[in-house]
Amino acid sequence: MKKITFILFILIINIYYPYSQEIKKYYPVKATIINNDSIPIIILPKIDIVSTPIIRNKREWRRYIRLVRNVKKVYPYAKLASIKLQEYDVLLKNAKNEKQRRKLMRKAEKEIEDRYGNELRKLTFSQGKILMKLLDRETQHTSYELVEDLRGKFVVFFWQGIARIFGYNLKIKYDPLKKDKDIELIVLMIERGKI
Repeated sequence: MKKITFILFILIINIYYPYSQEIKKYYPVKATIINNDSIPIIILPKIDIVSTPIIRNKREWRRYIRLVRNVKKVYPYAKLASIKLQEYDVLLKNAKNEKQRRKLMRKAEKEIEDRYGNELRKLTFSQGKILMKLLDRETQHTSYELVEDLRGKFVVFFWQGIARIFGYNLKIKYDPLKKDKDIELIVLMIERGKI
């Protein structure tokens, strides 16, 4: 009987022991003193609240669905362009002279043309406009500035003229708060995996 009582006593102690101990975790925070009272300063992470826009009729719904489809198609190209631009920017800064720089540019242009040329040629007019805006969003440079930096003033002047004939503008800026807020919301939903 003593053995059973002793075993029960040990089991009860083992079951209730973790609950009897208070585990306290302390996290150091910055604080400021106001009127002899310390007030903690806690910086909270940024949260973006994203939702679909209010759509009133079928026409707006079709326009929105088309915009979602177009953004989903061209957004990966804009991300890729940002990554490639950073890679080539490092290479171009390390170039010894202008001749080596031009050689690197031709190599990069050929690589991009071989890999993505056919896919980019299949983009529609509106997808091309969205791509130029997303390039500005991802690289913080307009298409005009990118071509000017990489190829020179004469080439960018030529391509701007061709673009204007077809209704494009290489100098178009991305405006996430006003004109392009629908595109920005779609991009945020893509980044969060909602679409």
